[in-house]
Amino acid sequence: MLRLTTPISDEEIRSLKTGDTVYLNGVIVTGRDAAHKFMIEHFIRNEPQPEEVELDAILKELLDGGVIYHCGPVVKQHEDGSYSFVAAGPTTSIREEVYEPEVIAYYNLKGVIGKGGMGPNTLKACQEQPAVYFHAIGGAASLIAQAVKEVITVYKLEFGVPEAMWVIRVEDFPVVVTMDSHGDSIHEQVAAQSQAKFAELIAA
Repeated sequence: MLRLTTPISDEEIRSLKTGDTVYLNGVIVTGRDAAHKFMIEHFIRNEPQPEEVELDAILKELLDGGVIYHCGPVVKQHEDGSYSFVAAGPTTSIREEVYEPEVIAYYNLKGVIGKGGMGPNTLKACQEQPAVYFHAIGGAASLIAQAVKEVITVYKLEFGVPEAMWVIRVEDFPVVVTMDSHGDSIHEQVAAQSQAKFAELIAA
């Protein structure tokens, strides 16, 4: 069992292999479709507008050596204005394939958490960065929420609660490395094996 704390170093990332179980600690940021599209269009491919320069700088600091989590949480707001996560399960990552390589490079990401894996462009970005893809357990949203010890702040709440960028502190957040920085992907292996089995079945 491995434990990593953000920010994560290149050396730590390169030491990881597919199949490794990791407990993540430290600060991570949630981000789904709206957040990825926003970062691409407002920061990565274009100069940020004056009113957005500060947010770009904040995200650069938070994500440098950090982790982004594909998650649409269920969130409770308390009387004092603070928030807590009620459910924090992963969402399907492949939707972010068109954005993720650029986000990884621009923000010096070391990890992406989600479910279902990602495609060849993200796998290539993981090799170049380096970075890894962490698979979180689908269907365990309430259990995962227990690893979220603090909701530090939130950005772009106007996107809606699931699509906002929540900055959270986690302790022993359980994940498995399914795409590593050496070009290996469990998701590609499973797909290839499934296709081979399917071809075998229809040929019978």
